[in-house]
Amino acid sequence: MDRQSIEKKLRDAGMRPTRQRLSLGELLFCHGDRHITADQLYVEARRAGLAVSLATIYNTLNQFTEAGLLREVAVEGQKSYFDTNTSNHYHYYLQDEGKLMDIDSKELSVSGLPKPPDGTKIGRIDIIVRLDKEAL
Repeated sequence: MDRQSIEKKLRDAGMRPTRQRLSLGELLFCHGDRHITADQLYVEARRAGLAVSLATIYNTLNQFTEAGLLREVAVEGQKSYFDTNTSNHYHYYLQDEGKLMDIDSKELSVSGLPKPPDGTKIGRIDIIVRLDKEAL
């Protein structure tokens, strides 16, 4: 995805394509689908020569999430990953490595869900399968 495509993506989501949003959008969307934390994006931004604060990274990630460009996946307390794949899918979390990976949705089915309360519907189901390394 090039800078022009990112600008269109931002505009289509109702966002003004500021220089910082475009630069962070390039880091997020030009590498295919990925899972990234705010801290990881901050390190990438600094390495790319962007003069942004960690607060700006958090604000931008939250704005992108609210606009539907990212999906936030909370794995532990305050630790969240931001997923560029916003489709309905599930995740493995490799606890020892702190890494999030997609689960092939064909490998998982969800059944037996309770009926939601009147006036509501299920928007999405989040499943995180936590993995530990086996002892050798």
